[in-house]
Amino acid sequence: MNASWMILSEGFDQGLLRDTVKRLFDLIISAAMLAVTLPIMALTALLIKLESPGPVLYRQERVGQGCRNFTILKFRSMCADAEQDGKPRWAGQNDSRVTLTGRFIRRTRIDELPQIFNVFFGDMSFVGPRPERPYFVQDLTQKIPYYGVRHTVKPGITGWAQVRYPYGATDDDAMHKLQYDLYYVKNHSLFLDFMILFQTGQVVLWGKGVR
Repeated sequence: MNASWMILSEGFDQGLLRDTVKRLFDLIISAAMLAVTLPIMALTALLIKLESPGPVLYRQERVGQGCRNFTILKFRSMCADAEQDGKPRWAGQNDSRVTLTGRFIRRTRIDELPQIFNVFFGDMSFVGPRPERPYFVQDLTQKIPYYGVRHTVKPGITGWAQVRYPYGATDDDAMHKLQYDLYYVKNHSLFLDFMILFQTGQVVLWGKGVR
């Protein structure tokens, strides 16, 4: 198989109608989610501020659609100096950098709620490949064929790889998750998005894949 056979095959061409429907879906869902979750976000911000010094929100550069960088928003779940040496690294199992409040909001996925604003302003979609940091994207693009294809759609708060594969912290995990991401890029539809959102709810309730 070569790159042109895969990328030029039916499905990878997104099209204006496909993009418009997905954008309308994102706007409606994000507006509804903001109305429902604002009290939860306000309480979470208070708990983070009371437990440890530092900002409530964690801002980090991620790679989005078309390989354009954007700033992702999350509730801070680690101590403020978690990467004081400036070297990016994956989160580990029972990571000592995670605060008490952070452990809870990671398990319940509350730390991801501020990304609803990313969706509302158009940097992300509700469903799509999870955005990675430029450091990891550059490294994985050199190691894994077709890794850049996942950037032909907007990144998502949740995705097909997130509900079908556990949390990944190695290059091998990234390769396996890419297979699910490429399936989503080729086959995404409103039906698949609704199915992924439903399965995401199950993952949140059962606390799967938390680190």
